Amino acid sequence: MAKPYNQIVLFGDSLFQLSSEIKDGFSFQGALQHLCMRGLDVINRGFSGYNTKNALELLPQIFLPPSPANPRIEYLLVLLGANDACLTTPTTTQGVPLEQYKKNLIDIITHEHIKAHNPKILLVTPPPLDEIQSFVTDIEKGHKEPTRKAAVSAQYSETVRQITDEISGIVLVDLQKALMEKAISMTPDYDPSGPPLGYTEGKRGALEQLLPDGLHMSGEAYKVLFDIVKPHISLPGDYFVYPDWRIMNPGNIDKIVN
Repeated sequence: MAKPYNQIVLFGDSLFQLSSEIKDGFSFQGALQHLCMRGLDVINRGFSGYNTKNALELLPQIFLPPSPANPRIEYLLVLLGANDACLTTPTTTQGVPLEQYKKNLIDIITHEHIKAHNPKILLVTPPPLDEIQSFVTDIEKGHKEPTRKAAVSAQYSETVRQITDEISGIVLVDLQKALMEKAISMTPDYDPSGPPLGYTEGKRGALEQLLPDGLHMSGEAYKVLFDIVKPHISLPGDYFVYPDWRIMNPGNIDKIVN
């Protein structure tokens, strides 16, 4: 195999698993890899359907301590909670109570296998939920009642904010807030005195473009995520692992080629 570079790891559920796809001409993982090409490898460890309980259980197998044979994780992005926020119904099994969710997330970001790498940790809030469309998707999948509610999902996003307030050194990436602001800006007739976008009592607005099935993100939504992640990725001027071609081929070429 090729010798690996140090890593940016995307750890989460389907929202990260699907971030490798090209949607609306954009790939979040691709854009992130382009940003740090030749310096860091972007590793996707998104697992569709996983909650924090599943992620914590498998974490020791997924993340190995650094060693001469294992690259170091320089950045760790964690996005979990969309499945933890599932309601308790006869046809759902993924839900994790809010307090347990908080404990699981803290246990993940403070796990000894993570701490051994000393990465910069970016904790991402779950995106907003468009429960209007989400219920339609639920019915299509055979559920008899809603499996998620926007107000419940918002509580899990707020829990992520609490964790970043309580634990120093953890960076908050507020995807829920950023996507709601984006949706409002794209909805000309939005009434701030009415129900929030995506709530059953209100309307979908531009969440229809950002969350096509009510839960998963469009390319435009992934662009929003990239825009709020990018400022937290700091690369030194000499971050290339292997030398620039001008160094490999010294001479006067720099005088005629920029």
